[in-house]
Amino acid sequence: MAGRFFLFGLGFSGRVIARRLMEHGWSVVGTTRSGEAVDLPGIEVLPFDRDHRLPAGALDGVDAVLSAVPPDTLGDPVLDGLGGAWPGWVGYLSTTGVYGDHGGGWVDEDTPPAPTLERSRRRLAAEQAWRARGAHVFRLAGIYGPGRSAIDTVRAGEARRIVKPGQVFGRIHVEDIAGAVLASLARPDAGAVYNLCDDDPAPPQEVIEYACRVLGVEPPPEIPWEQAVATLSPMALSFYAENKRVSNRRMKEKLGVTLAYPSYREGLRAMLTSA
Repeated sequence: MAGRFFLFGLGFSGRVIARRLMEHGWSVVGTTRSGEAVDLPGIEVLPFDRDHRLPAGALDGVDAVLSAVPPDTLGDPVLDGLGGAWPGWVGYLSTTGVYGDHGGGWVDEDTPPAPTLERSRRRLAAEQAWRARGAHVFRLAGIYGPGRSAIDTVRAGEARRIVKPGQVFGRIHVEDIAGAVLASLARPDAGAVYNLCDDDPAPPQEVIEYACRVLGVEPPPEIPWEQAVATLSPMALSFYAENKRVSNRRMKEKLGVTLAYPSYREGLRAMLTSA
């Protein structure tokens, strides 16, 4: 199946999804906040945010719609701006943050959401509104890829090995996000929810250490959590406030996804060899 695809939000993930769609024969229209161009030959770009509405007829002839636009304090900008019915396949990128904190325990799509952070509560409200319109919801773990990874952090001299005992984070390579969206297009199931994460939730200091190893540099010293906590920004602290392992079993069984990067190791090695 290929047709006309409308993608709200040509950010880090959106650009990769758009590229992969075009490689599979889709005609893609995407949005940026002010309509600025993106480095994707052949894509049509329109401005869209709360101050830039789509022109009339922008969704005419569209076969699939995906939103990668996060909610704001007022709600979901896409639903608030357009509302109504949606054509064909519909998707929404959410976050595994909707599960909240589980003390390092496992969660899956049947685990009742219990977000502890305000931004995750907004995400949950948005995904529920999208599901009411038949959207496929993709709950993303921590996204990484070329230009946004531990490799880049180490190279920039900004890496820290903060050790909070028992803390793990889930991750997903941006190319695997795109692969799951393509798989869902081939196996539509309106209203379904899928966790998009790799097979190996891991402590953050372990990822930094591995990035240093493949780069051939000395890793930074470990910093105990008690020492680090006073130096972290509110945003960084919020990431450490939740601890869980997220199952990707449904993604594999229902969508037939085989991860290109089943752990951070494969992902970081690939970025090093392609640089």
